Amino acid sequence: MIGKGTSIAHTGTSIDYGWNQDKGAEVVFSQHLAGENPKEITEEFRLVQEENTRCQKNTLSFILSPTREDGRNLTKAQLREMTQRFIKEMQLKERQAIAFVHRDKAHTHVHLYVNRIGFDGKAYNDSFIGKRSQLAAERVAKEMGLTTVKEVQLEKELDSIKVRLEIKDIHHKVMESDRPKTLESYIKAMQERNVEVIPTINRANKLQGFRFQYEGHNFKASEVHRSISGGRIMAQLSRNKGIAKPKEIGKSVQLLGKTVELGTNLATSIAKNIIKKTIKKAIDTGIGI
Repeated sequence: MIGKGTSIAHTGTSIDYGWNQDKGAEVVFSQHLAGENPKEITEEFRLVQEENTRCQKNTLSFILSPTREDGRNLTKAQLREMTQRFIKEMQLKERQAIAFVHRDKAHTHVHLYVNRIGFDGKAYNDSFIGKRSQLAAERVAKEMGLTTVKEVQLEKELDSIKVRLEIKDIHHKVMESDRPKTLESYIKAMQERNVEVIPTINRANKLQGFRFQYEGHNFKASEVHRSISGGRIMAQLSRNKGIAKPKEIGKSVQLLGKTVELGTNLATSIAKNIIKKTIKKAIDTGIGI
């Protein structure tokens, strides 16, 4: 579960959004309030907020987001318990509060609004409220046996590693089996294997590098693996064409029917990679020894 928190000034607008019936909103928690609609709730907040006119951002807004799987299984009673535990962790039990669940998307989440001004007229200290919200949500998730932020991050990291390895494997298979000689043929071959190669072109219409998009992930070429940097891809395409010397490399490439110049850094990287490969080949074959 992820928790986000901030102080806001637009109380009425936010509560109206939270209660939006078009999003399937449902009240899952309420304390120290009697109102039955957004207008009445906002007025109850305002009456207490008049005790401290110096505080402009006088409402606390939180979003509690369980993972997609946890959210699908949580009942209204469990969402209420989750919200109550969060309020206790944030030491907000003695303040007006109302929470709504939104199930309009695949990702169930709770919008919680709390009056920052207490019945004593004092404003709640909102220092580091974003970080404190994260930690409170983490503790609640552990108490209720829900997936924590750290577990979500680990899952994302493992998924990212898996996808990058798959892109790397597809790239090497394309280079070994198709042996593309042009950038366009390489892009087409990768696309046929469901990997979209996205050229990075700057405002000067110069090719800077590439990004890979696959299974909902988007990486810079060098993030996939250091062996798949823009310079190494272009150097390998050049070698497939029989180019073995840096001076034979052109200053532009054909891309989507247009001529695009190579960026300075990319051109330098291509030259370096061709030289390295030439030296390695010489050593492997014993030339000069």
